[in-house]
Amino acid sequence: MKVTDHIKQANGKTLFSFEVIPPQKGKNIQDLYNNIDPLMEFKPPFIDVTTSREEYIYVDKGNGLLDKRITRMRPGTVGICASIMHKYQVDAIPHLLCGGFTKEETEYVLVDCHYLGIDNVVALRGDARKDESYFKATEGGNRFASELVKQISNLNQGKYLHDDIQVEHNYDFCVGVAGYPEKHMEAPSLNTDLKRLKEKVDAGADYVVTQMFFDNKKYFDFVDKARAIGINVPIIPGIKPLAVKRHLQILPQVFKIDLPEDLIDAVEACKDNKAVREVGIEFAIQQSKELKAAGVPFLHYYSMGKSDNIKAIASAIF
Repeated sequence: MKVTDHIKQANGKTLFSFEVIPPQKGKNIQDLYNNIDPLMEFKPPFIDVTTSREEYIYVDKGNGLLDKRITRMRPGTVGICASIMHKYQVDAIPHLLCGGFTKEETEYVLVDCHYLGIDNVVALRGDARKDESYFKATEGGNRFASELVKQISNLNQGKYLHDDIQVEHNYDFCVGVAGYPEKHMEAPSLNTDLKRLKEKVDAGADYVVTQMFFDNKKYFDFVDKARAIGINVPIIPGIKPLAVKRHLQILPQVFKIDLPEDLIDAVEACKDNKAVREVGIEFAIQQSKELKAAGVPFLHYYSMGKSDNIKAIASAIF
């Protein structure tokens, strides 16, 4: 079922969803199930599955030279989605990236998704490779998320990249995109970033999921500004509870977000990361309660492979 249909059928009730990351190569998928299992009691209509782009590794050739090779450390997004749908009878949503994929590869992934009965996808530009300072489009790939959304929309209308095919059944993907309440790190301003979001919606995006934020006012202001420029699709807040003290440095550095002073003070007062985790849970509970009271369509949690803190939060909310 489409995310937008889940929202319609909820009749204003706030729903629970979360995001997982595929296990690294060599790991057992049971580890992923072990983190999903405790969250199923909250009846998530969908689970997001991230996608990793390619990385370069250097292999010693034994003669003093290094061989540069491409690898993906967390492959299997579509396969994991199929497995989640089969095991838990919920919708699973793969992330699709511009970076690291040609348009042809993207089309093949979408065909696979259609065959598997996957109704939703999230279209993202993706990050730069670790060896790049800035994002560079893959040769033959989409440059922007808006282009990726347009490719998906074209396929929904029976328009393939190169093949003139007599279409018997059009695809009908529901497309999610990312929104940034504190603006994308590369955007010169929030207003400019909102214009880019409007382009994604105009290209065919059906809903927005935000990057994590810790100040609800920034989310509410973001939604108001989005509505003011004609973005009328659902905007789902993304929430990540702090778990370790290093998050005070890592999250602002990586995601270019601000943390509230009261949260910073509470974390700095903690003697160890166990205490930090409890602070993160309690803060996310209060954050979630305020968002739920405002009638958000979903509360979407970034689990990052751990579910104990997400379960504690959901137990207090749902």
